[in-house]
Amino acid sequence: MHLLAIPAFDDNYIWMLHDGVQALVVDPGDAAPVLATLQSLSLRLAGILVTHHHGDHVGGVSTLQQAWPDAAVYAPSAELASGKIKGEYQGLCGGNKLRLLDQELSVIEVPGHTAGHIAYFIAASAGAAPLLFCGDTLFSGGCGRLFEGTPAQMHASLQALLALPADTRVCCAHEYTLSNLRFAVTVEPGNEALAAYQHWCQDQRKQGRSTLPSTLANEAAINPFLRCDVPGVQASVRQWQREQSLPIAADGDVVAIFAGLRQWKNEYR
Repeated sequence: MHLLAIPAFDDNYIWMLHDGVQALVVDPGDAAPVLATLQSLSLRLAGILVTHHHGDHVGGVSTLQQAWPDAAVYAPSAELASGKIKGEYQGLCGGNKLRLLDQELSVIEVPGHTAGHIAYFIAASAGAAPLLFCGDTLFSGGCGRLFEGTPAQMHASLQALLALPADTRVCCAHEYTLSNLRFAVTVEPGNEALAAYQHWCQDQRKQGRSTLPSTLANEAAINPFLRCDVPGVQASVRQWQREQSLPIAADGDVVAIFAGLRQWKNEYR
């Protein structure tokens, strides 16, 4: 299996998995780069996986369906039922499994960014590390904004992803890494793993390379949104809340710490 990150818009990645003959794409907000990649590699589109309803993730689906009418298209059942996604899709819920390109994909419900957001997980096989297509739930060094869900939901969703194997490759949908890491360093200035990773990512971007995929092991070490139980992260959040004259999260209340961290990131410049 070959994994490609196809750039789209300003900072999106449309992930493609292919075996040299057939391909799957995840969250094709724009059809043009997908069609160009399929043509250049002489691939047939076998399936489309959608994590949530936002336009930069579904905008190219109808064009791809017209070009490849036999390609199966999958999306969250909850967002189909609510009408937030419209069209010819097969609905999926947490716990569902798919068999595509001889790979078994497991569906994980990860509400928070949107109410019906799902992720797709492929376990390790034939020496290849596991894969996670997480849409806008988890970013390298950060997480998605809470447009429809609650802090408790998003924290639980991130913990569900963190419980996957540590070597899982994290295929985020945006190249937000450098801006996320600037915030992460503000939260945890003494985190040596974070400082080293920030330096590596800066070098990658200077060379025009992607910082992704990350790994869950790396994110567990550097991503403050996965580290709400770490005393230093909790202390930083409470200090920021004091400076802003906001209610102070109770010591050890990881959901309240997460909510404060997300609010801080929303206002961070």
